[in-house]
Amino acid sequence: MRKLATAAVAGIATLATLLVPSVASATPGRGVSATLISQWTAGNTDFVLREITLAPGGSTGWHTHEGNLYGWVRSGTLTHYESDCAIDGVYHQGAPIMEPAGADHVHIGRNEGTTPMVLDVLYVMPHGAPLSDDAPNPGCSFD
Repeated sequence: MRKLATAAVAGIATLATLLVPSVASATPGRGVSATLISQWTAGNTDFVLREITLAPGGSTGWHTHEGNLYGWVRSGTLTHYESDCAIDGVYHQGAPIMEPAGADHVHIGRNEGTTPMVLDVLYVMPHGAPLSDDAPNPGCSFD
């Protein structure tokens, strides 16, 4: 009976491994760190204020958001790309940035400079939503 139970557990674990989607195609960020400044909820909306730092050569990885983001470049330069691999904005110190919600807004932020880029960001998210959702590289020659 014990061998049967062990075999059943092993079989279920193997099946679960095969059925769970892989995240290998996601493009995780590199050289990125974040510090939580403040977080609160009003109604069905979460507000999260963070400081994000991208090291020189760092990137956020390809991702989307379920809510809108509003940011301000505190220092450095953020180069922002859309899923067509084209730059849709270069944001220098003092510049505002807005990222719209939705799975159809796949994007990546990169620090192509030689100094750290620091960004203050306000996430306006549906209650309980993750701050970002990883996305696969849409076919660009960079991550």
